[in-house]
Amino acid sequence: MALNLLFRIRSQRFPATFTHQARQYSDAPRRTSWGSRIRWFSLGVVCPLGLLGYLGAKTQVQVSFWRDVNNKSCSPLKISRPIQHDITEQNLHAARQEFLTIVGRGGMDDNPGNLKSRSSTEWSPSTSEKYASLILYPQSTLQVSEIMKICHKRRIPVTGFSGGTSLDGALASTRGGICIDFSRMNRILDLHERDMDVVVQPAVGWEDLNVRLADKGLFFPPDPGPGAQIGGMIGTGCSGTNAYRYGTMKDWVISTTIVLADGTIVKTRNRPRKSTAGYDLTRLIVGSSGTLGLVTEAVLKVTAKPENERVAVIAFPDTYKAVSTAIDVVQKGIPLAAIELLDDNSMKAVNESGYSDNHWKETATLFVKFSGTQREVEEQVDVLGALAEAHGRQSFESSSDAEQISQLWSARKTALLSLIAQKRNPDDKFISCDVAVPISRLADIIEESNEQIRIAGLLGSNLGHVGDGNFHTSILYSEKEKAAAEKIIADTQRRGVEMDGTVTGEHGIGLNLRDMLQVELGDNAIDMMRKIKFALDPLCLLNCDKIIRMEPEPQEVASKTNPQSSKK
Repeated sequence: MALNLLFRIRSQRFPATFTHQARQYSDAPRRTSWGSRIRWFSLGVVCPLGLLGYLGAKTQVQVSFWRDVNNKSCSPLKISRPIQHDITEQNLHAARQEFLTIVGRGGMDDNPGNLKSRSSTEWSPSTSEKYASLILYPQSTLQVSEIMKICHKRRIPVTGFSGGTSLDGALASTRGGICIDFSRMNRILDLHERDMDVVVQPAVGWEDLNVRLADKGLFFPPDPGPGAQIGGMIGTGCSGTNAYRYGTMKDWVISTTIVLADGTIVKTRNRPRKSTAGYDLTRLIVGSSGTLGLVTEAVLKVTAKPENERVAVIAFPDTYKAVSTAIDVVQKGIPLAAIELLDDNSMKAVNESGYSDNHWKETATLFVKFSGTQREVEEQVDVLGALAEAHGRQSFESSSDAEQISQLWSARKTALLSLIAQKRNPDDKFISCDVAVPISRLADIIEESNEQIRIAGLLGSNLGHVGDGNFHTSILYSEKEKAAAEKIIADTQRRGVEMDGTVTGEHGIGLNLRDMLQVELGDNAIDMMRKIKFALDPLCLLNCDKIIRMEPEPQEVASKTNPQSSKK
């Protein structure tokens, strides 16, 4: 084949000469000398191989393509090759000099305490002692792009950071490298009041955004934990107490501007409320935990600020009756602003913590928000009151007074802090999960989780966004109780999957839930995600190891190379 290729090339460049030689060759006797055979072998085999070697040395990308090509639609973990980053001191030092020309000395930080805080927090402790070697503080999309071009050229891994409130190990710098801190990209760039959208940078906090929007009578509904910022909220695909009425983060992101692993800048969409133009790249980025691209700008929907707010607190004899009331609310399509559930353990913790001025019944309790026109709110309160009565409610308290609303809602706002305040000793740790199930199974899974907590003798509770079946099992534990606490959380997650639910309704997979994700979705879905990751980030630079495993564990590699090791 190589010989034929050389003949074709030669005939195209020297047609007359080649035709004459070919005619002579066809008329000549078939016997050839050994010298002739060696000459033709050199032309047909040795030269082409030498040419390929030369091209391989000059064009490493082509050789890599020939060696690693995978024409399958998915990328199974078993065929993944080891990730090769370069975090040697020499390479990082050289990169630092290049970063200096982009962000200046004031835009770089290698303080050990700051490096650790960008990778591990009390809420989301890192399982590794490896942290980034350098924090960079860009101020624009262009600077982020230039940083990523250097990291791509030098194979330096990158972890993004905005509010730092995420859970499940999403911040951990598992590969070292650098951390890009977006805290200096915190501007509201544009507000289009008539279009009801706003353009922001990633370090804008949702609480600060709502303060600014309130002056215009506008409102941004997603409400995760205090301190969360837009970049992280997009990465997590978060939600909060407003999700029942307004949906989750994905429903409020119109478009993003992202920087890919090689520094390419992509705007995923323009500003219309609807579009079917190509793949929905915006939805691909929401919930990707910074593994596919770094968000540097976002166009967000906003809506009218709620009016005539009212709050109700309804106590029930047990969780089943509280959840049954919530199911009736959902089935009747009552547009409540929020409907939250605190179990008996949560209410007991609220009473004992002293964070709330009220003293509550220590039983399953619904906390409900209403908003709309005066007439709509009154109708909603009447309907909910009748439903709660039908399910045997023990008490029903409501108010539209701003001060009383704050007092009534205080138990819901301080529920988690109230539980943490119950620590038996200062060294106790906190663990939680945020399973979501079809709402008809919510009471079952909460009761089963509480029973496990009771039998283990641990301090824990369940609370949740009952309107969409999402709840949080939270446990306090000492070091000797760690295994028992982790088992309860894992059992709750598996139970949720068995009920056709998900292991995470709003916190994201991060680092800690990767194996549970595989239990939930199966190998093929995970392999498809891995294929997408490698397509956009073939060097696995961006937040490597999050959501899905990118290479086999060391023991798995050992069993492949030495089959006998797996038999020992």
